[in-house]
Amino acid sequence: MVALNRLIGERQRLIFLNWLLVAACCASLVFVARFYSEYYISFRPAGLFGAIVLITAFALVSLLFAFAPNNFGYIVGFYCYVMIAGYLWLNHFSELIYNHRLAQFSAAASAIAFLLPALFISSPVRQFYALSSSALDRLLTLILLLSLATVLLGASYNFKFVSIENIYNYRSELRFPVILNYVIGITSNALLPFAFACFVGRGDIWRAGAALLLLLLFYPITLSKLALFTPFWLVAMLALSRYFNFKLAVTLSLLVPISVGLLLIILFQHEILPYSMTIPYFGLVNFRMIAVPSLAMDYYNSFFFTHPVTHFCQIRLLKPFVACPYQEQLASVIYNAFGIGGQFNASLFATEGIASVGAFFAPVTALISGLVIAVGNRLSAGLPPQFILISGAVIAQALLNVPLTTMLLTHGGAILFLLWYIVPRKAFGLGANKPQA
Repeated sequence: MVALNRLIGERQRLIFLNWLLVAACCASLVFVARFYSEYYISFRPAGLFGAIVLITAFALVSLLFAFAPNNFGYIVGFYCYVMIAGYLWLNHFSELIYNHRLAQFSAAASAIAFLLPALFISSPVRQFYALSSSALDRLLTLILLLSLATVLLGASYNFKFVSIENIYNYRSELRFPVILNYVIGITSNALLPFAFACFVGRGDIWRAGAALLLLLLFYPITLSKLALFTPFWLVAMLALSRYFNFKLAVTLSLLVPISVGLLLIILFQHEILPYSMTIPYFGLVNFRMIAVPSLAMDYYNSFFFTHPVTHFCQIRLLKPFVACPYQEQLASVIYNAFGIGGQFNASLFATEGIASVGAFFAPVTALISGLVIAVGNRLSAGLPPQFILISGAVIAQALLNVPLTTMLLTHGGAILFLLWYIVPRKAFGLGANKPQA
């Protein structure tokens, strides 16, 4: 009875914090509309009541997270849920021309279609092969050596220390061989986070630090905000997983940074803090990290409402077999259409969904994508939840800004799934004995 009451209490706390996060996200978007109106972001006080009703209804979907198991799909699903909640808010006030009602229903249906398999399909796959402890250690050493070689080779093409505000002045000039681009993406998004989680789980602090240093060195090579953000994100996820259970850690990983940005911008509005202490953080976290993935769905809905869909021709493997109305990458097509914000890469809901098949059929591709994420759940079943949280944190965050196919191939998602499958289940005890909600 005590355990049951505790479980109910933990679920109630989680539900409350999830709803608080959605409210904080919407409040943040009000300030985003004020400071970044040139991005076609609007807010009208007269429409506030309707927006609150819409978001409150969608908040009921978050009840799924209170009953879902702890798996990779939970992380991806939660981040995508918050992104779609943000889009529904933006859609309600958007002045871009397209069928807003259809897009609302499509986004909500896509969220549910994606979440059901991504959250609840997690039965384990029989492990026909598992690395020995010594083989795992050799693999981790190989990952470090491969990462070091990749950093050195990448640095021979580009190595510049540039402030975040100026990266777009130089990033268009970067030219790497195709194979090196793939290795950089796989190493920085999948291999090194996996190695870092393994080192932490085995108590190998020095090699964990080496993994973080190598990750940080990718920033002056790629001039990518994600590369700069990654080592700090991994440390934050490690800290959260040490003090909170899996589900609370996922919620707090968004609630804390959004709330800090909200507090800073309110203090700036009241002239308590200067511009230099507020806008850079708010722009990086509340705008770039939180608002832009939602905004991308607004842009994609607007563009493909009046332009032909791609029928997946943006996928490199399919392009030779599918007639394509666009010769450039989708990110460039959207940038050219709206002329702001740089390259607008977007999540699976915008690319495999809106761009590929249109808003009406987008829930179908969302369902298929959820089944793909469920494969990751099944291959990682039996691993400590905190290990999955840390090793999959970068891939989960990247999915807000890249298509699912890009995550699997270019960012190394498929390789991470394979690594989860062959990891010996008793190699380390990261969080194995911690209570989970």
